[in-house]
Amino acid sequence: MSSVFNDTFLKACKGEAGKHVPVWYMRQAGRSQPEYRAIKEKYSLFEITHQPELCAYVTRLPVEQYNVDAAILYKDIMTPLPALGVDVEIKSGIGPVISNPIRSLQDVERLGEINPEEDIPYVLDTIKLLTTEQLNVPLIGFGGAPFTLASYMIEGGPSRNYNKTKAFMYSEPKAWFALMDKLGDMTITYIKAQIKAGAKAIQIFDSWVGALNVADYRYYIKPIMHRIFTELRGEGVPLIMFGVGASHLALEWNDLPLDVVGLDWRLPINEARDKGIQKTVMGNLDPSILLAPWDVIEERAKAILDQGMKNPAYIFNLGHGVFPEVNPDTLKRLTSFIHEYSAKK
Repeated sequence: MSSVFNDTFLKACKGEAGKHVPVWYMRQAGRSQPEYRAIKEKYSLFEITHQPELCAYVTRLPVEQYNVDAAILYKDIMTPLPALGVDVEIKSGIGPVISNPIRSLQDVERLGEINPEEDIPYVLDTIKLLTTEQLNVPLIGFGGAPFTLASYMIEGGPSRNYNKTKAFMYSEPKAWFALMDKLGDMTITYIKAQIKAGAKAIQIFDSWVGALNVADYRYYIKPIMHRIFTELRGEGVPLIMFGVGASHLALEWNDLPLDVVGLDWRLPINEARDKGIQKTVMGNLDPSILLAPWDVIEERAKAILDQGMKNPAYIFNLGHGVFPEVNPDTLKRLTSFIHEYSAKK
């Protein structure tokens, strides 16, 4: 590990200017990298995450290849759920599939609690390995938000419309709020353990919460998100919120006790700030553009940077994750462009 620690990402989280705009990419570790695909021929996602040395290698690979300003721990938002008694399997080409979906208050009450040191020691060991020996950039830990986790637990797997989840929310409010509390408690415990192990920032992924309107978000979701971020606030690390297709909720996130509002590509940075988002913003190149010719990528990245750099409280990212089809050289070139362009301004 280099003796020089790159703190530009942490500075931007606090709204402080650094030597350049920091950049990292959601799903930067994984499917677009040939080294990762070779590993996946031998091991499943769960098998990789259970081997700290291997998981650390996958996590740090994009830092070494692309020169990004932060690493994000390689794992899945489903990682802590088996500790609660959720029977989850990541099926190739489908995603998480749960064989014992939630159908009632009794199902919620049967859920257990997580003891990170006993249930997921391999996650904590991976974090310790990365932060004490291998990284010269901050490591971002993460967790899934209660709504997104609940959607898998109720639907039994991925969904296009979340009809079962919403029906449960509307028709079984007591069970719904009990589930939110159960998942909120798990998230707080899980995230605190990641921070204690060495994670320097935390991102909460509420990937599918954009399926809700603002009024429902405020009533059914925002209270538990407020509790989660309030409890994590005392840990002293930056807290990031992100969801896809959730631009209408950005102002709701801005109200929460967090540091960084992640934007997908649907809401321009200028517009977000005009609406009153004064926290650090992160985003928001449409990942599809990474498949375009370089001059298109550069033009779009420059336009986003010009908006973002009006305020030092800015982190460059994609509006969602890297696609498997993206050429790793494109990400390396984009990182260099972002660093060079923003350093000149």
